[in-house]
Order: sequence, then structure tokens, then C-alpha cells
Amino acid sequence: MKKWPIVIPVFLAALGCVFLRPAQVAPCYGPHLPQKGGWHCGAGTYVVFDRDLEDHFGALRSGQNFFLLSYGIFDWLSLDLKGGAGNIKQHPVGADEIDYPSSFAGGYGLRARLYDHYGWSCVLGFQHISVHPRGVYVEGVRHRAILDDWQVSCLSGYRLGRFGPYAGARWSRMDYIHWQEDARKRRMSDLNDFAGFFTGCDIFLCDKAWINIEGQFFDAKALAVSFNISF
Repeated sequence: MKKWPIVIPVFLAALGCVFLRPAQVAPCYGPHLPQKGGWHCGAGTYVVFDRDLEDHFGALRSGQNFFLLSYGIFDWLSLDLKGGAGNIKQHPVGADEIDYPSSFAGGYGLRARLYDHYGWSCVLGFQHISVHPRGVYVEGVRHRAILDDWQVSCLSGYRLGRFGPYAGARWSRMDYIHWQEDARKRRMSDLNDFAGFFTGCDIFLCDKAWINIEGQFFDAKALAVSFNISF
């Protein structure tokens, strides 16, 4: 693979920091990819504290817990899978919050390493999460919901011994699919918050085990934490 000049991944991360607003989307996993034919597995928690919907339809919150599995298709390309449970809390404007209890949640994604040299790495990623909580009754009316969470990201990271900090920019979209009895509507996230800046860090406990922490600053409204091992 052709090696990019070191200035390119640094420039991409700086662009995200200077020009883009924070977004709350599926976590990016970070720049640590499994080797070809290798596996990473782990367990993680992802919390969305607040995400505004379009046209003043209120806001979303969600808590999700996953088992994580990544496979190295090539040394530079990883397939990421996750499965677990998650909830949705949707707060309509002028009404009480609808609390959907936890049920199945899952996701998938790909990460491609564009650059890896002199301790620096640059990774392009795509991630998707879908949350399917249990339905609830509000004043005798049945409500059901699905949360669809999409993102495309580009991050730059640098390995400093047992620490691997990284930062980058991403495009994101979070949709709230809502049934009131049999009437179905899809509400997209606020289009003013479709792009953002994120940062995180891999903390290596040993060569084969690490903790990943990822979130947003300034108007940050999401946080992801996971424990991972490689084999």
C-alpha cells in the first residue's frame, strides 16, 4: 500500500477540530485494527445523552451494551460486528418522554487503514447500529420504535507507548422510526448536526488487551467505553 505523507492524517484531524460541530453517532472503534486473519473481541457500552430530531420533533437518548468482534480481512481492512441490547428514550416537544425498555441491538462496519508509518495512522471507517427496544403503551396507545445510527469517519492517531490517542471528523445520521399503533413515521436527526469532531484513546494494558474510550468535547453528548482483547 502506498504510504501517505505524514502531514495528511494530521491535517484531516485538524480540519475536524476547527471547522466541524460535534455529532453523536456510533463509536468509531479507533485506529487499532486486527492483523490479516486475526480477531479482536470485547465488550462495550455506548451512551447517547442527547440527539435532536429534525423539524422540532424533540430529542433522543439511548444506552447500549454490546459484545464486539472484529476480523482482519487484510492487514489494512477490518470487518466490525456487534450484538447486544439497547434502549431508546424519546422526548417529544411539549409531552412526556417515551421510555422504550431494552431489547436487541446490533451493528456492523468496516475500517480501512489509509496510512501507517512513524507511529502515525489514518483510518477511514463506516459504522451502523440498529436498536430494537420493546414497545410500550402510553395512555392505552401502543408505541414501537427503532433507532438507526449511521456514520462515516476519518481519524488520525499516534501510538505513545501504552497510549494511542486519536481524533477526527465524521458525517452522521440518527433516525427515529416510530409506530403509533399501525401508523409509521421516520424522523431523521437534525440536519444541522450531521457532521462533527470526535476524539478518543486506546489504553493498552498489555500487548493483547486494551481499553478504548471515545467521546466528544465542547457540546459533546455521547460516550463509548470498551474492553478488548486480540487473538
